[in-house]
Amino acid sequence: MGVVSRNWIYAKKFVGEPTNENFRLTEEELPPLQDGEFLAQAEYLSVDPYMRPYMSRFPEGSLMIGGQIAKVVESKNVAYPVGAKIFGQFGWRTHTVYNPKKAENEQKPYVLPDLGSLPSSLGLGVLGMPGNTAYFGLLELCTPKEGETVVVSGAAGAVGSIVGQIAKLKGCRVIGIAGSDDKCQWLKKLDFDHAINYKTENVLEELKKAAPKGIDCYFDNVGGSITESVMRLMNLYGRISVCGTISNYSTGPIKVQDPQTDFVFKQLKMEGFIVTRWQDRWMEGIRANLDWIKEGKLQYEETVTNGFESMPKAFMGMLKGGNTGKAIVKVE
Repeated sequence: MGVVSRNWIYAKKFVGEPTNENFRLTEEELPPLQDGEFLAQAEYLSVDPYMRPYMSRFPEGSLMIGGQIAKVVESKNVAYPVGAKIFGQFGWRTHTVYNPKKAENEQKPYVLPDLGSLPSSLGLGVLGMPGNTAYFGLLELCTPKEGETVVVSGAAGAVGSIVGQIAKLKGCRVIGIAGSDDKCQWLKKLDFDHAINYKTENVLEELKKAAPKGIDCYFDNVGGSITESVMRLMNLYGRISVCGTISNYSTGPIKVQDPQTDFVFKQLKMEGFIVTRWQDRWMEGIRANLDWIKEGKLQYEETVTNGFESMPKAFMGMLKGGNTGKAIVKVE
């Protein structure tokens, strides 16, 4: 018998908050390797907010999408030697047979850079897609300048926590918005100037206190009423980078005040993005964040759930804000 992969399948379309009924665990026997292929065994898998809206594009019965850190255990491809730790968009599965030459419109797997004593799981977080989302989304689109005020929503998540720290490195005043007192305390440990608990505080009133001179840059991970509050306080020529709208992924559209007046009279610039726009500069972001970690300038947190069978639990918990920093699953 060949290698058997355990796979999580998108069993039923999401309606509202995901439940266990949306997922089905299956097994698949993999074929022998052909020339140019390699066999990867998952060590850490990622759960991310984008998976919720993206899976709506797939039919029921599809493999759940997502990235993983895997170890090459067999190879007929010299670019992926046995023992190499790689990142791959292999989905929610324990084993993968892959031929990079057959990958057309997707990110090819890549061997992780030398992380020294740092855990390879960081390749799913600060040294992977979320870290690059923060790096490029902030620096390329918001273009923060020293002395400006930057607001980050979803600030205690994998992306937001890195955005705030990079903004501080650029000499900005940083305000984070998160969903618990513990998360707000963590943000202050990361040197955020102010942290607002949107579940217990009036976001607009607290922003007025924390940003008396207004807001120059906004990195938006949530959309909805929080974004509406931030819009009211944007300064002339303010820049807004839209990374996600997690507030309405499961609930549908949220009614907010029409922002067009602010855009016209404050001459705001707002741009949405998907981080693969900077695919040709991917390692630039990883190396920059790695250097900042080694210099003690960038901190990170991981919320680890053990066991491949716990993928749905970790995913649902992440969507409800149960993670601090990057949410990952360790395969046991």
